[in-house]
Amino acid sequence: MERLRATRPHLFVRGDDPASHPPIAFVETAGNATRLAALDRAGIEAGLRPGLTLADARARVPELEVFPHDPGADVDWLERLADGCSRYSPTVSPLPPDALLLDIAGCTHAFEGERFLAADVERRLARRGVLVRHAFGDTAEIAHALARYAGAPAPDERGAVKRLPVAALGLDAEDTAALQAAGLKTVGEVMARPLSGIAARFGEGAATAVRRLAGEAQAPVRARAVADPVRVERRFAEPVARTEHALGVIAELVGEAADVLERRHEGGRRWQVRLFRSDGAVQGLRVETGQPTRDPQLLGRLFAERIDALADPLDPGFGYDLIRVEVALAERLDAHQLKLEGGEGEKGQVGELVDRLSTRLGRGRVRRFAARDSHIPEQAELILPAAAPPPATPAAWPEAEPGEPPLRPIYLFDPPEAVDQVIAEVPDGPPARFRWRRTLHEVARAEGPERIAGEWWRRHDTPVPTRDYYRVEDRRGRRLWIFRHGLFGEVESPRWYVHGLFA
Repeated sequence: MERLRATRPHLFVRGDDPASHPPIAFVETAGNATRLAALDRAGIEAGLRPGLTLADARARVPELEVFPHDPGADVDWLERLADGCSRYSPTVSPLPPDALLLDIAGCTHAFEGERFLAADVERRLARRGVLVRHAFGDTAEIAHALARYAGAPAPDERGAVKRLPVAALGLDAEDTAALQAAGLKTVGEVMARPLSGIAARFGEGAATAVRRLAGEAQAPVRARAVADPVRVERRFAEPVARTEHALGVIAELVGEAADVLERRHEGGRRWQVRLFRSDGAVQGLRVETGQPTRDPQLLGRLFAERIDALADPLDPGFGYDLIRVEVALAERLDAHQLKLEGGEGEKGQVGELVDRLSTRLGRGRVRRFAARDSHIPEQAELILPAAAPPPATPAAWPEAEPGEPPLRPIYLFDPPEAVDQVIAEVPDGPPARFRWRRTLHEVARAEGPERIAGEWWRRHDTPVPTRDYYRVEDRRGRRLWIFRHGLFGEVESPRWYVHGLFA
């Protein structure tokens, strides 16, 4: 929910009271049914539970707003929160889908105690709209169980653990239900039983879970392996007062950073240079490439292009006494075999041209199309800067079958243009005649309909009418992509629009 609020804040602007927003659910398809995967607090208070079918949920709460469940995006969001929490401890372990484990042993002196550290974590995350429940524990399992199942931090850790429900043991649903059926409602009641009996009936895993919450055993903590940022710098006893000399130093530092990236099998996509003048002023340069690279010559040319494109040329003043090169964004880059016919070489030259144009003209001036995961035609593509990273979950445009005409026209009107005097078969037949741009078009051939429903899960308060698309060819050979906006019975009077032209 916090990820949704951060990435789509416009969805929640409905007055000052957050409670005015309708319940929100995330859904996923399991078998032939669409079920709820997660809910916000309003949805739970309305009586909904994960696992319920979407049809039953809407029958109970008609105003429920639905979004697709994206576990990958949730993990990415958790990783971003872990990056922010690395300021408190070098050992931060994400526990998907919604927990972070911080080993704060020896890290509390900077905050005058663990309570102040926890308060600072809550305050910083609250600024991003993240609701936090924290707990301290002698082991990772104890802290995780208390944070998830205890109502508030307790001064008596052992007593609080014993009062937790048996679900805190982390067993599967069947074993948890069996423990509850046996009359064991809390962790303390399970701890009072002999471990040999627990292991004989529920398996060794159940006994191990009891020992871990009792503090007698603990699982190893797997901290994230975070690579050190690539940063190289050079200090000067005598300030560098010439821009040409500074460019030479930048080229040398880029070569040193490239050697570090080569050992990591990585390449940089975003390179930054900071030039510290002796009078305290700091000047910065940044270049971005469409593909990861560690070629010093290419980067040297890009930095030279960047300097030439500056509105205000670099002014060394009394000289630079420190020059630093940082790789702000690095990605995997392995050696690859070139094709004999030189195809990869041509691809690399195109990439270098795009990088040079982006550096000279500006990052947003050179753009490319990328597919977007949407079945709405005008929303199925994005225009991104050519140097921007590809989307985390790339989509693909629909492709026509071999020998068949294209499914989508090359040119789309924005917005679609209305047509008049349409004669079509009722209720869902193709158009036979219509007037567009003051010209009467007699339809000779038509294919369709391709029915595209509105994204009801995004705009539940304002339903979007269904579209029926047709590929038509008039008697003069002109091919158009036309659609009926709204079905009979769905809207009072459906309208027709031309959305694009085929070549």
